[in-house]
Amino acid sequence: MPFGGQNSNGGNRKKKIAIIGTSALILVAMVVAVAVGFNRGEADNKSAAPASPPPGVATTTKAVQAICQPTDYRETCESTLTSAAGNTSDPKELIKAAFNVTVDHISAAIRNSSTLKELAKDSRTNQALANCDELLDYAIDDLKESFNRIGAFEYGKLDEYVNDLKIWLSGAITYEQTCLDGFENTTGEAGDRMKALLKSSQELTSNGLAMVTEISTILASYNLPFNTSRRLLSEEDGEEGTPEWVSEGKRKLLAAGGRGINADVVVAKDGSGKYRTVNEALKEIPKKGNRTFVIYIKQGIYKEQVMIDKSMTHVMFIGDGPTKTRITGSLNFVDGVQTFKTATVSVIGSNFIAKNIGFENTAGPQKHQAVALRVQSDMAIFYNCHMDGYQDTLYTHTHRQFYRDCVISGTIDFIFGDAAAIFQNCKMVIRKPLENQNCIVTAQGRTDRREATGLVLQNCVITGDPLYVPVKEKNKAYLGRPWKEYSRTIIMSSQIDGVIAPEGWLPWAGDFALNTCFYSEISNRGPGANQSGRVKWRGIKNVPPQRSSEFSLSRFLGEGWIKASGLPYV
Repeated sequence: MPFGGQNSNGGNRKKKIAIIGTSALILVAMVVAVAVGFNRGEADNKSAAPASPPPGVATTTKAVQAICQPTDYRETCESTLTSAAGNTSDPKELIKAAFNVTVDHISAAIRNSSTLKELAKDSRTNQALANCDELLDYAIDDLKESFNRIGAFEYGKLDEYVNDLKIWLSGAITYEQTCLDGFENTTGEAGDRMKALLKSSQELTSNGLAMVTEISTILASYNLPFNTSRRLLSEEDGEEGTPEWVSEGKRKLLAAGGRGINADVVVAKDGSGKYRTVNEALKEIPKKGNRTFVIYIKQGIYKEQVMIDKSMTHVMFIGDGPTKTRITGSLNFVDGVQTFKTATVSVIGSNFIAKNIGFENTAGPQKHQAVALRVQSDMAIFYNCHMDGYQDTLYTHTHRQFYRDCVISGTIDFIFGDAAAIFQNCKMVIRKPLENQNCIVTAQGRTDRREATGLVLQNCVITGDPLYVPVKEKNKAYLGRPWKEYSRTIIMSSQIDGVIAPEGWLPWAGDFALNTCFYSEISNRGPGANQSGRVKWRGIKNVPPQRSSEFSLSRFLGEGWIKASGLPYV
């Protein structure tokens, strides 16, 4: 494969792609180990029967065929797993060893990466390649999380882990796709070559998600007792303990506000805090901390680009109000920046919380894609926050996200991405676009039918800015359009004002995804909620109100981590 030598970025990317594929394969193979291991253990426990020999090729082949059965890429699944499993009597240990060696190898390659000049024909291609390096690292992280989770499980608690695995594998799939999306509007062959390199990895990651999705069926085929009722992360029937990172003081801080409560760091434009900028305060955040680190940002307009990187976990931003404490930027696509990098604030580290903060991209509608806030933090919470922009305001990129009492404004696709995100009691405000533009509230980006992702708007208000209302007949507004093949958006128990066109939903291009998307409106109210004029795609689903619980917070996200924060929710 002509992608350069060991020390080129091309070689580095090949190794990243290989580790993604290998990690996905290993995750699936872990299920083989579980199934074969249990089958052997079950035989050993039957004292009346003769001792079973170590599982041989026939046993392994049978297990591989069983777990590959529900996948979309069965040939890839069976050929790779058969090769990896061999006839070892302890596949789990062999897989762990192979995984660790590969991780060490790719980590060394990442440290020695350099720019891949030969494929970069323009600035956007250069950016796309750099973004792929970052995104593939995130994919590796999610696959490692998945591997560690399934490698440490107890049989009786396996059902508790399934949702975690689905979220992280969905994240890995999204990062791979985001890498490829970056090559749109670029020149040269880099995009095609990256797509070819990622093909096997994408198939293996999809297969891993299929295995986890069907894991109860797979284990049932080996007579393993399994609780098929879905229990999400940290969800308990009765009293549950509060995670260590949510202390009593932090719950009070969420409930009461910033003043009068001690924060770890105070930021103030007027010099009354320790720092004058948010980025200065980030330097004090402990790496991979396991308690909430609170940054109180006093009233002011903070013109800076902020990133909460993956090492900054359990961070809380709290301000004086979303119209008083505002972080603003103006990076945008027209001026040469990839959409992925236009965000004023990017949140990657897990368990992020923001309260009383405004996030804004001031680029304006003429600059097209310009993100105010990009979120890939798992178990992220935004409470009483504003996200203001025009096109692509809020990028709900990956993982689990909860928005309560927030206001999101924009024009085109102003809530987009592939997270599992719920919005409760939020307001979506449609702004006036350019003369030739229509407005779209959502553009969800689910690419695999098994991904545990989607946008849920519950008890929200969808309305128009006063400047938009006079042009709503000329510049029509829609609830959403399918950005990717299995786009999923549910709007329920919400107020939809008369700014939404009767058709309700808009195609992305031709008939793309009209049969495979999942769009549903449940028990909404207001002049825009009348569904008599809605489009008649196969992907428009009539979900009875009694089934709306499938998209409730407890079922869709798992409520334990939100309950522990002390924030209101339904």
